[in-house]
Amino acid sequence: MAGHGTGGGAGALTYVRGAWLEGNPGLIGPMSHAMWLASLVFDGARAFEGVAPDLGLHCARAVRSAQAMGLKPMLTAGEIEELCWDGIRRFPRETALYIRPMFWAEDGFVAPDPDSTQFALTINESPMPPAGGFTACLSTRRRPAPDMAPTEAKAACLYPNAGLALKEAQERGFDNAIMRDPIGNVAEFATANLFIAKDGTVHTPVPNGTFLNGITRQRVIGLLRDAGVTVHERTLTVAEVMAADEVFSTGNYAKVVPVTRVEDRDLQPGPLAKRARVLYWEFAHS
Repeated sequence: MAGHGTGGGAGALTYVRGAWLEGNPGLIGPMSHAMWLASLVFDGARAFEGVAPDLGLHCARAVRSAQAMGLKPMLTAGEIEELCWDGIRRFPRETALYIRPMFWAEDGFVAPDPDSTQFALTINESPMPPAGGFTACLSTRRRPAPDMAPTEAKAACLYPNAGLALKEAQERGFDNAIMRDPIGNVAEFATANLFIAKDGTVHTPVPNGTFLNGITRQRVIGLLRDAGVTVHERTLTVAEVMAADEVFSTGNYAKVVPVTRVEDRDLQPGPLAKRARVLYWEFAHS
């Protein structure tokens, strides 16, 4: 799940129905299917330091998510990417931006009416989080199985569960939460994909349909492997995370960030997390 919401409308532009609007325009009403029955999908991309890494892949996933939710996207990934660049260029070049294409249904009863599909693209100022790291605890909440929720889509309806996991973690004094899958193996953080390092190798949960195989996740795996680092995608237990030499996250919003504490165990940002971040930044600017 690799995305953070941003409220309000400061420093924001939204493209909808052929025009760019400032701030936080009202786009749906109480009768809209998306408000009533949650038929909304989105994707999150980033622009920072004059680059927008993997923007096209994020736009393509927005289209796939819409299709997975039974919507009928009226734009191609390429058309969305062109709109993104148009919006990015409306901000000063070095501004850190969060880029969010969205599709939703306006009509339907329980199931959305695909012919009522709507589109909007929001781009807002959003500073990159610091690279110093965050703390995490084990959540009591779990990611749903593919037959329990539309887990193949980046769907808004999946995020309240992650929000409750975050609330639980914050009430315990942590920044984020480690969520398990329905049978108890580690899935991801509440807001990003999860990696560990042990004895010089990197390990990350294999995609099993309960969490998104993040675009930044895939990119970092490829960069590490190209740099000669062994990366295993496999089933990961809570005990293995607790015993790891390093724990770090990948996600669109913050890219690569180390974990400095898991439950009651303090960790130092380690060499493999640092290497992954450096490799990602080099890729982004290449």
